[in-house]
Amino acid sequence: MLRLTAPWVLPIARPAVANGAVLLDVGGRIVAVGPDDVVPRPEGARSQHFDDAVLLPGLVNTHTHLELTGFAGRVQDDEFWAWITHLMAIKAARSDEEFYLAAQQGIRDCWRAGVTTICDTGSTGQVIAALAGLGGSGIVHHEVFGPHPDECDQAMRLFSADLDRLAKYATGRVSLGVSPHAPYTVSGPLYRAAADLARAHGLPLAVHLAEPPGESALLHDFTGTFADAWRVRGIPRPSLVPVSPVAWLEQHGVLSPRTLCIHVLNVADHDADLLQRHDCAIAHCPRSNRRHHGIDAPMQRYLDRRLRIGLGTDSEVSVAPLDLIAEARSARVLAGWDATQAVRALTLGGAEALGVERDIGSVAAGKWGDLVAIRVGATDSPE
Repeated sequence: MLRLTAPWVLPIARPAVANGAVLLDVGGRIVAVGPDDVVPRPEGARSQHFDDAVLLPGLVNTHTHLELTGFAGRVQDDEFWAWITHLMAIKAARSDEEFYLAAQQGIRDCWRAGVTTICDTGSTGQVIAALAGLGGSGIVHHEVFGPHPDECDQAMRLFSADLDRLAKYATGRVSLGVSPHAPYTVSGPLYRAAADLARAHGLPLAVHLAEPPGESALLHDFTGTFADAWRVRGIPRPSLVPVSPVAWLEQHGVLSPRTLCIHVLNVADHDADLLQRHDCAIAHCPRSNRRHHGIDAPMQRYLDRRLRIGLGTDSEVSVAPLDLIAEARSARVLAGWDATQAVRALTLGGAEALGVERDIGSVAAGKWGDLVAIRVGATDSPE
């Protein structure tokens, strides 16, 4: 057993505990949490004290692309389509082994920054392999692409084979998910097929949604950068009537309580109502949103509707280094959160967004003892 003590323990779901202690069993689950003089001291338990620190649950990063670790500073384009095109080119030159090693490094970087659970999206399959190999915790959503409706059947055959291959890594605390990438890379039929497959196998969904303005223009009147690229490739207009990205995904059966919507910047009230109706969760990446699009997510719409909101860093190609606490500082300003609410978003809020709050996100008996010690010095307000 392991007994940890610190000047402060932040259980998150309960008030802060001064001179607190946490007791873990041999399997890594929390047995007890509370004041140091109350938490049991089993004979033979190892003890560790953290001076001038706060003990809190490990941070939950709800959006990463860890296969892109090592690409920081390699793609500087400001226009989003040019940025994507450049990124695809440098990805094509990296081998599977390099992606695996990059993913390992990204996971270790997350741990070093206090993040103990990740929610990743990627196309190589190397992040879930690395996470399983390192004994980590998280959900890894495998991406599927195909903007032309005629590509749907072939894309799903390849995608299903990929999922079968990657399923062996979904053991312990590692889960596999499904990610039809974004409205500018996925057709309506492919969205529906991917969502149906996820439901049939009980897998969560993650979608990049309502992010660049060109995505909304593509679906509204078939104008903008993405529409121009589609015309060149002979891809038909996705919708013959104007529709928002959120409404378009609803039409294709994508939205549900197990759908994590990433970025979601260009969202009107009626779109937010749809997200609320389907109990979707939000992965909020404020620094990446500013870097690529110069705008902020409509946080008040999400807060008013009590949507589940977690914080994400995106990839280090977008913003480096990955710093979830910096994301929380930015989100705090946008949402009007106090310090306690911001710390909750880093921990239990992220766990709720991913649907794993029964196991992580707060320091409570029965949950995993994923703990982080952060030095804060003498304080009466540890949050």
